[in-house]
Amino acid sequence: MKVVLLIDFGSTFTKVTAVDMDKEEVLGCDLSFTTVNTDINEGLMLAIENLEKQIGNLDNYTCLACSSAAGGLRMVVSGLVPNVTTKAAKEACLGAGAKVIKTYGYEMNEENLEEIEKINPEIFLLVGGTDGGDKKCILHNAKILSRCKSTFPIIIAGNREVSGRCKNILKNKEAYIVENVMPKFGELNIEPVQNKIREIFLERIIYAKGITKINKLISGILMPTPCAVMDAIELLSEGYEEEKGIGELLAIDLGGATTDVYSVGDGYPKDSNVIYKGIEEPYIKRTVEGDIGMRYSIFGIMDEVGVDKISSMANLSKEKTIQIIQYLRSNPHIICKEKEFIKVDFVLAAKAVEIACKRHCGSKEKIYTSNGIAYLQKGKDLTHIKKIIATGGPLVHMAHIYNVMEYALFNNDEPESLRPKEAQVFVDRKYILSAMGLLSQLYPKAAIRIMKKELKYDGN
Repeated sequence: MKVVLLIDFGSTFTKVTAVDMDKEEVLGCDLSFTTVNTDINEGLMLAIENLEKQIGNLDNYTCLACSSAAGGLRMVVSGLVPNVTTKAAKEACLGAGAKVIKTYGYEMNEENLEEIEKINPEIFLLVGGTDGGDKKCILHNAKILSRCKSTFPIIIAGNREVSGRCKNILKNKEAYIVENVMPKFGELNIEPVQNKIREIFLERIIYAKGITKINKLISGILMPTPCAVMDAIELLSEGYEEEKGIGELLAIDLGGATTDVYSVGDGYPKDSNVIYKGIEEPYIKRTVEGDIGMRYSIFGIMDEVGVDKISSMANLSKEKTIQIIQYLRSNPHIICKEKEFIKVDFVLAAKAVEIACKRHCGSKEKIYTSNGIAYLQKGKDLTHIKKIIATGGPLVHMAHIYNVMEYALFNNDEPESLRPKEAQVFVDRKYILSAMGLLSQLYPKAAIRIMKKELKYDGN
């Protein structure tokens, strides 16, 4: 039996998935706490030990791994116009599996420099100006960064006419030049940036996180975990060779600290009276809501929704609701079993899904023209999406997951939000998307076949 062991070093848990390549099926999955602060090998060995109790001893296997341990891939971005080049740069970072901590538009100042030094990102992305366009902003920001006391790689992906000058200004730093992330106004060119981010992640950052302590066991750490999930979602949507994909889709990964949303589709306006506004959106898009999560970021949900609304939906008193939320934040590993806790957890999950989907999907606003009523669209129109993938520990283990996922859909009370109108929900019960993204690097056909078997839809 040919076995591939797929490892995800998460910030909280290390997850392992064993796959029988001969039968193209998942043998089993298990997890343990990630021991990044001591020896990451400890948590991994415990997870493998737990897995072997389920499926028997694993004597001979190939290992592949991804990682978001120690907070994931933390990046900071600076650009010219916040809604144009800075947004394009952020899209590139998110698509590479990074977590964007801060973005700066226009020329940075000394206060920004101090903030960057405190953040101490793992990578800084410096952009600004289309090719042949503005030069002043990116040169100014390069000079600011040259005085930074913190040490981190800097990727230069702005106006190509001054990229060399920027690198010369940053000669005391680890700096790399790639193609402009926006060579023409409104045109995205994110792949060169993403390739460089991944290269730096592989060569430099995994060493800083101590993950190379297990390099004798694994065949390679291939990518950040969100990048693996994106690869899985793209494969599932697009298919591989004669193995057909399931078409355009939306995926929601609800976690304890963040909520990630992915979409595959062009998102262009579907009606003739809709005018698109802003830069083009990536066909495969990822957004990360760092303030929305079920435990570490639970207060973000409460701040966005309001405790009165949460308590009303849970049919509990305001005081009891606050007490439960505070308890869950202080005990992030708790599994809710009491009825009142389950009620609050349901509401928090539902509103987290709703908020994250609204932020990911586009919106439209009514305008009046000489030809009558028209609409301006910003972002992706995903109203036509027919399939949604639900993943993430807090979500897939929830008893009423299909009721929660209704909050991802279009709401007549908010007609401006371009969320899916009707969709089947497929549940990643074994939390295997990141594992299948890893497997797809070597065995794409097996990966899509396994996903089709494992992602469950029961007609709800």
